[in-house]
Amino acid sequence: MKKYFVLLAAAALLLSGCQNQKDNGVNGTASAPDAAVSAAQQDSGGHDSDMHHSGSSLPEGLKTKANPTYPAGTKVILEADHMPGMKGAEATVVGAYDTTAYAVTYTPTTGGEPVKNHKWVIQEEIKDAGSAVLEPGTQVTIEADHMKGMKGAKGVIESAEPTTVYMVDYKPTTGGPEVKNHKWVVESELKAVSK
Repeated sequence: MKKYFVLLAAAALLLSGCQNQKDNGVNGTASAPDAAVSAAQQDSGGHDSDMHHSGSSLPEGLKTKANPTYPAGTKVILEADHMPGMKGAEATVVGAYDTTAYAVTYTPTTGGEPVKNHKWVIQEEIKDAGSAVLEPGTQVTIEADHMKGMKGAKGVIESAEPTTVYMVDYKPTTGGPEVKNHKWVVESELKAVSK
């Protein structure tokens, strides 16, 4: 009986330790309190703390931008509010790429409510997209894995913006670990650091 109690207590401790843990180290995901996540989902196109920033791997066929406004290594201020703690954060550009960025509405493969106006999925992250710009209303299958339930999800294009997209590292203004290789911000969502 005593062994059973010890095993039960150990299992309870293990489960309680795992319950509140998020993956903050392996793929650079930043977590946020539930209230902030809910607000972020409503205010910023459905982004939340389940975002994945999986290393620096890039979609096949993505072309590096020649002479971007903000080359790799440039310090910038983020104007985007895709996630809690993003707007106003200082960031470092990791890479700049020439593509089309899309705002998409999609239904996660994990179920739940549709994610509306998610910014951004790029041309190379849409199954069989080809090279032509996709029109708003086009039905697509998303190959990006930015968020839980995104890869393989069916969606619809809300808007298209041929542009330079940037991958950035930044420290959230809300605290917590640095977010590595955030994909994507467009040029209009960045501004130069004042000197």
